[in-house]
Amino acid sequence: MATRAACEDILPQAAPEGAALQHRPWNSARRLSRGLEGIERFLAGAGFDRVPWLAVAFGIGIAIWFALPSPGHWLALMVACAGLSASFAALLHKYGRYPYLRLSGIVIPLVVAAGCGSVWARSHLVGAAPIPGPVVVTLEGRILSVEVQPAQERSRLVMATREPGTARPIRVRINLPDRLAPGSRFNTGDLVRVRARLMPPAPPMLPGAYNFARTAWFKGLAATGTALSAPEILRSSDSASLVSGAQRNISAHVRARLDGGEAGIAAALATGDTGGIPEADAQAMRDAGLAHLLSISGLHVSAVIGAVYFVALKLLAFWPWLTLRVRLPVVGAGFGALAGIAYTLLTGAQVPTVRSCIGALLVLIALAIGREPLSLRMLAIAAFLVMLLWPEALMGPSFQMSFAAVLAIIALSGAGPIRRFLAPREEGVPARALRHLALVLLTGLVIEFALMPIGLYHFHRAGICGAFANVVAIPLTTLVVMPALLLALLMDLIGLGAPFWWIAGEGIAALNALAHWIASRPGAVTVMPAMAGGAFSLFIAGGLWLGLWSGKIRWFGLAPAVAGVLLVATARPPDLLISGDGRHVGLLSKTRDALFVLRETRSDFVRDNLLEIAGMQGTPVPFTRLAGANCNSDACVIAVQRGSYRWHLLLTRGRYTVPERALAAVCERVDIVISDRWLPRSCRPRWLKADRRTLARTGGLAIDLAHASVMSVAEGEGQHGWWRSEADRPRQRERTRAATAGVSTAVGE
Repeated sequence: MATRAACEDILPQAAPEGAALQHRPWNSARRLSRGLEGIERFLAGAGFDRVPWLAVAFGIGIAIWFALPSPGHWLALMVACAGLSASFAALLHKYGRYPYLRLSGIVIPLVVAAGCGSVWARSHLVGAAPIPGPVVVTLEGRILSVEVQPAQERSRLVMATREPGTARPIRVRINLPDRLAPGSRFNTGDLVRVRARLMPPAPPMLPGAYNFARTAWFKGLAATGTALSAPEILRSSDSASLVSGAQRNISAHVRARLDGGEAGIAAALATGDTGGIPEADAQAMRDAGLAHLLSISGLHVSAVIGAVYFVALKLLAFWPWLTLRVRLPVVGAGFGALAGIAYTLLTGAQVPTVRSCIGALLVLIALAIGREPLSLRMLAIAAFLVMLLWPEALMGPSFQMSFAAVLAIIALSGAGPIRRFLAPREEGVPARALRHLALVLLTGLVIEFALMPIGLYHFHRAGICGAFANVVAIPLTTLVVMPALLLALLMDLIGLGAPFWWIAGEGIAALNALAHWIASRPGAVTVMPAMAGGAFSLFIAGGLWLGLWSGKIRWFGLAPAVAGVLLVATARPPDLLISGDGRHVGLLSKTRDALFVLRETRSDFVRDNLLEIAGMQGTPVPFTRLAGANCNSDACVIAVQRGSYRWHLLLTRGRYTVPERALAAVCERVDIVISDRWLPRSCRPRWLKADRRTLARTGGLAIDLAHASVMSVAEGEGQHGWWRSEADRPRQRERTRAATAGVSTAVGE
């Protein structure tokens, strides 16, 4: 005690404020530790499942890669994720082990970086730089695939050849009209010579339009075109693909046994070949919410696997020796898996089919080992495998719609009220049937609401009656049409398939009639202008939050979803649409009920793009019928009132030479000049000159006159490999034209 008193006399007394400062780091650390413990308890009690969120993180990395413009940004993202993970690891190492926080702060940033790196690597490995410009050339190449499209009276050949002028190995896709030669003459592996007009894969015509250039990049296509002569077979293949040959033979056999649109739909259901479906029927199926029946997906793969599983189980049960020694469900699952894999290969092994097959195989594995067959973990594993193999699939509507539908089903079936609604109880058969019918209708409605934002974002239209149509269409397809098709094909081996073909044809006719009737109902289709990426991201975030959490916390996902609805509801379509070549211009009327166009065109592609981005249906109206437009054979001068300002537009449409001074004088008196020509520098409008030189850099434009804002295609493409502005490659195009004058291009054997 004396020593302590002596020390206290010697040491200066600390002020109360000093004591508080000395303990502040300790108090901060304690508060931080308590905060970490609270977050850990919250995650543990809220049903935080690690596996689904890892798949979401991987998808976020892929999506960010598409959104960021340049390699510098992609690398910065990956470095930032690694730094965040390391910082969090150091924090948790200091304050203790928290399993859920460790996943959230350490693993998830690394998975995001891995997603970005995976799609970057795939783009580098499979991407094919497009040819510099249109060219007519004679090609020699080997056929890689043949797709017969009788509804369009053509076939599509994918060939391996060499780029005109540079001899670079490339893949090209050529449309071969039936009037020149039917595609059924050719087989995979044939060496052919054909004269064709090639052009680089088309970028989006307008901001928000379909990006075929990106799709072609990941398919390895450097050019597309049309055959100008019948292909000459230089050498027939001795090793034609057995699978592709079987697919084409079965499709041809199905079309021979049925008539009209029923034949095309039957071939699509049997082999995945949609080339024989008339466009009117395909559009009706899309508007009625039944388009998923035309692409081989989970419904078809599950029907095949389920049928084989059931038949194998019943037949094997007649073998007592096997029944007593092995688990028949495991053996039946094996037969079902083999059938699913064979069906996937037969239908072309497209990404949606492979994705469905993976999911079905996981369900079979779960059934074989006695686990829950339909769960978030199963869905997450299937999604992760698809994104790992084809990361670009994440940006497509097929991936988004299929996984959104399954996620909606799982979330709905796992909800407490639904489980109580389906719980066993004492009731009659009619009451039980009505209860299950009500659940089917509710499931259909939930799926429609989940898929509607995706349909509006990608297609600018969505059906709202699909829930009711699917109540009839799915059982009709699964229980009548597909079994009848399978039995018809099998019974044709002994010449007794006619009754089953009749059943299949009548079922498909009823399905087609239902689609046309639903699509023709007033208000059955919702059409909206191009949805902004921010609004779509809010929908996706809200849907994932609602689907992946359990308990009351999941309802917080309604906040971003409602915000997305408000953004879409308040969005207004652009007033002025300009295609990338400057030839096609669309102007919305002030009341948004008509679309006026500079040139009338017979191209469905141009007309559909203009109407979709404008969020309209109907037929465009020429500028000559617009009040306030003064048009002649060379140009149109238009006055447009938007808000408090009156805009004056000059649009050229002729090919004759205009005196430069006269053109400059007119340009000075207008606000916007639009032309598919290169205009002289003396043409200086008051606000914007969108001539061929400008549009070559920007691509298509969407202009909001009320807010004086411009959106371009180039803004959304960045430095990704599939985007090459015309301004970047005029010299290369001239070299290619000079090199290909009268020269054929061959692929090495």
